[in-house]
Amino acid sequence: MTARTIRCTPAMSRLAAVGSLAVAGALILTGCGDQTGSSDKADSSAPLVDLLPQAIREKGEIKVGSDIAYPPVEFKGDDGRTIGIDPDLADALGKQLGVKFVFQNGTFDTLLTGLRSKRYDLAMSAMTDTKNRQDGVDPETNKKVGEGVDFVDYFTAGVSIYTKKGDDKGITTWADLCGKKMVVQRGTVSHDLAKAESAKCGAKGEISIEAFDNDLEAQTRLRAGGADAGSSDFPVAAYAVKTSGGGKDFQLVGEQVEAAPYGIAVAKGNDKLTKAIQSALDAIIKDGTYQKVITKWGVDAGAVTEAKINGGS
Repeated sequence: MTARTIRCTPAMSRLAAVGSLAVAGALILTGCGDQTGSSDKADSSAPLVDLLPQAIREKGEIKVGSDIAYPPVEFKGDDGRTIGIDPDLADALGKQLGVKFVFQNGTFDTLLTGLRSKRYDLAMSAMTDTKNRQDGVDPETNKKVGEGVDFVDYFTAGVSIYTKKGDDKGITTWADLCGKKMVVQRGTVSHDLAKAESAKCGAKGEISIEAFDNDLEAQTRLRAGGADAGSSDFPVAAYAVKTSGGGKDFQLVGEQVEAAPYGIAVAKGNDKLTKAIQSALDAIIKDGTYQKVITKWGVDAGAVTEAKINGGS
């Protein structure tokens, strides 16, 4: 795409030739003498920049929808910056593609809606790649609720249960939650599992499920004694156990279940962007940058060796 230029002619008046520096500066800024420049804001020297859609190259950034309250995957540091596994991986992907990944905060259960409405270019938020999400199907009703998304899978994680430290209420499996109260983040796999398990409880009594906009709110509720257990993805639960109250608030119980890939979500039909993200992820896996990020955050067990598209089920 050719940049907009102004016409500069040699027949400028004497007055123009001795005009103010401000006028000269304005001519330079509007492109006089350089009529072949590109409007791209992307770094043209980046290895994989040519794989991006032109519209994103022109913006020089990728807008990422994310629930930034899910440590260690994405959360706010003490200085207010967005940090974690996903932002670190996004920075590495951005270097390959020559653009900046700009994280925008949103509640988890609205991210795919924002993606479909083009508020975001991607959703990257510890989102499990499932067939229902690929197809735009509500897991409760099995009805289609919108266009699905494509995923570029970048990590593997199961779901864990945690309780207050020293007070596990006899909970070691999901079946043990029947008749008890638990907290989860709304719209997550943990939420889906809790509802599915509750439906099987029968005479033991349903699980009383309290769902929150983000996982930190759920942790606060459990910490205050408002529930018997919580559940979230293993990296998040393990991080909470390690850090909350200096490691004195929570404990993991039982084994993680439902191991599945996290995926970077892209709206259906945006195949060029999907392929660009896949290629960039493969590149950082190959050059070792990916492993450095995974090791930094202590989640080596979830590392992948290649970037797959729609590997979830």
